[in-house]
Amino acid sequence: MTGPTPAHPAFHRAADVAEILHCSEWWVKQQARQRRIPFCWIGGSYRFTDEHVTQIARLFEVPATDPATPAAPRRESRPPADADGAPVVQLVARQPRRVRAAAQTAA
Repeated sequence: MTGPTPAHPAFHRAADVAEILHCSEWWVKQQARQRRIPFCWIGGSYRFTDEHVTQIARLFEVPATDPATPAAPRRESRPPADADGAPVVQLVARQPRRVRAAAQTAA
């Protein structure tokens, strides 16, 4: 059973919301700036009510998958080929110059 609603809702700053959600203040402000999460713009700064925080958590909630549903089948990996069907040569990175130079001076 919930008690009576306060006459003045409590407002949280972005830093408070970030602490509640265990994320960065920057992330909260970025999401609000891009209008992805609900907020109030009061006094030139983002303010959030308890209801806003609950809505934010629900917006980013990921539902559980049914364990009976099998995962998508994996495709066989084939060696890459160009449009003509000729095999493509895989590139191999060289060692950086400073690593080669250090190996030569050590030898």
